[in-house]
Amino acid sequence: MRYPKEVVLKNKKEAVIRPLETEDESKLRSFYAAIPEKDRWYIRYDVTNPLVIKKWIDAIGTGTIYAIVAVVNEKIVAHASLHMREFGSTQHVGRLRIMVMPEFRHQRLGTWMLLDLIQLAMDKGLNDLRADFVVGVEDAAIDAAYKLDFFKSAVLKEYVKSPRGIRYDLQIMIKRLHRSYGDF
Repeated sequence: MRYPKEVVLKNKKEAVIRPLETEDESKLRSFYAAIPEKDRWYIRYDVTNPLVIKKWIDAIGTGTIYAIVAVVNEKIVAHASLHMREFGSTQHVGRLRIMVMPEFRHQRLGTWMLLDLIQLAMDKGLNDLRADFVVGVEDAAIDAAYKLDFFKSAVLKEYVKSPRGIRYDLQIMIKRLHRSYGDF
């Protein structure tokens, strides 16, 4: 992949997609601090904890996590990552995580980033991609994943719980990868 990559969003704004860099630590902290609490509760990590962000920054270049960001006017407006294992029975599977600022959602920014991570996963020789979604909360992302050939692999009923105690289903989606886009 060639970076930086300039993309034009549906609202005609321009964003630059590029790899996460060590100098982005404070920008990434600011990004997650600006994500509303209602959009953070289902993230696997406490992204308001500076040590979590530091750990992600320290993982740059380790080969197991590849992260990209979208930047508009020097601000990070989206963060996406591909998580890979170096050993074990699931080393052929990559896991995806994407978070986009609310005002940049439904502008195809997440799709641009997802396409880059899919290509990277193919380049890395992965066979499958996995993404987990909270049903009733991330329905737009679920619909987007279906459009990119992800399929529902499992639903864990009432698996996640909101801060208010409301239980939601967790939908696990898988995408089978090919060696290139021409192999479909």
